Amino acid sequence: MDIKNLFIAGGVVMWPLLAASVVAIALIAERIRFWLKVSSRQQIVVRDVLKLYRQGNVVSTIDALRKNADLPIARIFLTALELEEPNPEEFRLALESEAQAEIPLLKRFTTIFDTIISLAPLLGLLGTVLGLITSFASLNLGDVGGTKTAGVTSGISEALVSTAAGLIVAIFTLLFSNTFRGLYQRQMALIQEYGGQLELLYRRRYEQGEKAYASTR
Repeated sequence: MDIKNLFIAGGVVMWPLLAASVVAIALIAERIRFWLKVSSRQQIVVRDVLKLYRQGNVVSTIDALRKNADLPIARIFLTALELEEPNPEEFRLALESEAQAEIPLLKRFTTIFDTIISLAPLLGLLGTVLGLITSFASLNLGDVGGTKTAGVTSGISEALVSTAAGLIVAIFTLLFSNTFRGLYQRQMALIQEYGGQLELLYRRRYEQGEKAYASTR
């Protein structure tokens, strides 16, 4: 049985399953592109930015961050560094608040993935139930073992196509959804690590400025 016949055998629920699979593939492709961009550039950008800031080149640091403002970590650093003479506590709060603001982007489409994962098997099961109802409705009690029995058996096997399709869509989406969830958790840990490094450098710079100001009085 070719793909076209399998699709027809699955019944009406194959259409929402097809739509769900197309949506899942499109969103998965977007998330892959996003995480590849972050993984390939983030470490280099953070290393260069921290190096510039450690050397005291604040203007160059901000310029470097603005050039990479499409990265979440760059936007987080920019929010804190663009404040006007904040104290260390304000600087830390700026980092934390912007990190929280980036969470929806990092977790984007999670709800849709979860919906597809939950809904696809149920649609497949619904297709099977509808197929079984149709198959047994065509069977006459007095014709058990007769000519229509083969048709019922064939109908049952075809009805299972929708269940298999629903499971395939759910499993495929689940694999990528869990991968993206792992990348999100790792990214949040890196944001805390990099943010802590920048905060430490700022505290040192702030304390040195306070000491210099006190010595001139």
